[in-house]
Amino acid sequence: MDVLMLDDAALAGLGITGAEIIAAIEDTLLALRRGEVSAAPKASVIAPDGRYMMATLSASDGSGVIAVKSVMVNDRNKARGLPGINGAIMLLDAETGELRAVIGANWVTAVRTAGLSAVAAARLADPASQVIGLVGTGVQAESHLRAFAEMFPLRAVRAVGRGAAGIARIGAVAEELGLSFETGDPQACLQGADIVVTSVTLDYALEPFLDARWLKPGAFAAITDLGIPWVDAGQPAFGRMFVDDVAQERAMDKPMVSPDLITGELADLVVDGAAHDPAAPSAFIFRGIAVGDLAVAALAYRRAKAQV
Repeated sequence: MDVLMLDDAALAGLGITGAEIIAAIEDTLLALRRGEVSAAPKASVIAPDGRYMMATLSASDGSGVIAVKSVMVNDRNKARGLPGINGAIMLLDAETGELRAVIGANWVTAVRTAGLSAVAAARLADPASQVIGLVGTGVQAESHLRAFAEMFPLRAVRAVGRGAAGIARIGAVAEELGLSFETGDPQACLQGADIVVTSVTLDYALEPFLDARWLKPGAFAAITDLGIPWVDAGQPAFGRMFVDDVAQERAMDKPMVSPDLITGELADLVVDGAAHDPAAPSAFIFRGIAVGDLAVAALAYRRAKAQV
């Protein structure tokens, strides 16, 4: 059987919608709870010079594939004119182990991460959310903005970022979506926002500069950056904090959040349901889980095969 090669441009051209990505992730999480999907905890390595390398492994007989993903995050890539995140996903036949596809990881990582946040936001965020604050203005900020603009009646975007180019790009996306746009300091970005997304570069040397006590009651925070920019002392201000995978989090050397602050994991939200709490802010803080990569990569593979 021929091996299907799908780079990021080809993946972006498949016409996969945000709603389809959310549905694929939810279906895969439900299959995981039924024992129909297997996944290993995420593996990661941080090099002495700050490069962050990670890998995920998951398998589904229902989808018929094993997904193996490896990516590296290197902020120095920007000076080279390259994306900060690069990698690839191998899809293997779940029965024979034969290689079926090699898929670019950048597009999958961007939409998968926003998709995971969207699954949580659908349960925890105010359905009437109008103001979104973005701390970090890279790929994840854009993918989250586009995903949440489909889900909520957003009208205003606030952004904080280190680079003028990133801020300009988010401003252009806001204009494309018909949303007002402003920049400011981190506290102003968080205060009064209905939804906050933080996606700063993964750098543990960074001094935390965000405080959950700045958030209004009922706000929702999607924290994609391992909680690095958040002040530990402020985290108890979150009424509820969900991670993507409790078992995975317990296996990590450096926890994102104190274990006693964790309410549950993403699959709990999908299986048991939850409602927006207007009395306190809530958060979804996550590393990324193998089943998210599996869900999106398998969806893309099926769509590409159908279009051949």
